[in-house]
Amino acid sequence: MQPTTLCNLDCRYCYLPHRARRLTMSREVAMATARSVNQWARDRDVDVVWHGGEPLATGRALLGDLMDCFNGERLSHSVQTNATLIDERWCEFFLRRGVRVGVSLDGPAQDNLARTDRRGQPAFARIVRGIQLLTEAGLELSVIAVVSDPTPERARRLYRVVADLGCRWLGVNIEEEEGVNRRTNAYPLQQVRAFWAALADSWQADRRVQLRDVDNVLAYATKALGEPSDSLPEAVIDPLPTIGHDGDVTLISPELAGFVSARLGPFACGNVTTRTLDQLIHDGLNASWAQEYFRGVSRCRAECPYFGFCGGGPPANRYFEQARLDGSETNYCRNSKIALMEGVLDHAEALS
Repeated sequence: MQPTTLCNLDCRYCYLPHRARRLTMSREVAMATARSVNQWARDRDVDVVWHGGEPLATGRALLGDLMDCFNGERLSHSVQTNATLIDERWCEFFLRRGVRVGVSLDGPAQDNLARTDRRGQPAFARIVRGIQLLTEAGLELSVIAVVSDPTPERARRLYRVVADLGCRWLGVNIEEEEGVNRRTNAYPLQQVRAFWAALADSWQADRRVQLRDVDNVLAYATKALGEPSDSLPEAVIDPLPTIGHDGDVTLISPELAGFVSARLGPFACGNVTTRTLDQLIHDGLNASWAQEYFRGVSRCRAECPYFGFCGGGPPANRYFEQARLDGSETNYCRNSKIALMEGVLDHAEALS
């Protein structure tokens, strides 16, 4: 859910095209979404993730009103925030509603220089202050870090600052070329591989922080070693519906929201105020762009030895790197799947 397009920061690598505009979700859009989601939450766990823009820029009153459209014992809410707007009242808001909180932090001050406000001023001190308020209130935090210079030294600094701030979980996104961010993400494979190995080394020496990416490799390796390769399940493509502020729905890759291909048309599959999410998901997965993407996934399955772990990669990375969706290996694949797998294996080999 994108309650607002506005973000009070202007991060150098951001992919969002409208982050300087205050376009806000209406209760009508939230209610229309909730009609489908509340049905899902009757028999399965559903997490409604509020992101942006900066979701806290929506304000507590409106964000709370939008959240109140959803209900169900098996439904939960999460917020991904840059943490600069956090105060005691936001902490109380999250605690009262049982909202899980993720924050965006790229490392210590020297590694956080891409995260600036609209005057170009560093946001690091405000981010740290927000994190401290959240942890002091008793909230367990996850961190998403964007890394633009993957080196072993960067990995060690990142792990240390996340652990020292009391955060419990870390996911790393090597900077991606997508959306309005056209900076290249072509890094030497050995360099990125060494980054992931060093991150795993840091976790091995100090296990205060759970690592999303390392956990994914270890879970896959455990499964692969325990079963014959032909019995491993096929990778499943999650439709992951993203609902824009205006109710437009984009599937699989949130980064495609708001974009239109001159060749394939809009990536949005329709609007949630006119059709149910189930109908939109069905129609969206049969759209021409999705079918081209599925052909690319089939190509990866046939060509790539890492397919069982990767599952084919997201369509946004294919589109923004290659201007097509039926290609195969991307820089994203190399940085965040191949180098990750090889780096964690390097770490494991060094321990043996």
